[in-house]
Amino acid sequence: IVCENRNCKFSPSHPRDCVPPKCKQTCWQYRQYPQQYSPNINSVCPTCQQAAMRH
Repeated sequence: IVCENRNCKFSPSHPRDCVPPKCKQTCWQYRQYPQQYSPNINSVCPTCQQAAMRH
């Protein structure tokens, strides 16, 4: 899957300097509801899902 979402940790566009705690404030995997109870650390973002469906 090639993800172009800059705020997805699986994207090649994801900034190398985006690491916790900054990443927890900006990246899709950390910002999903209910983020405080069960973060989606290894989930793919919607952009990844769309790319996977095309392949």
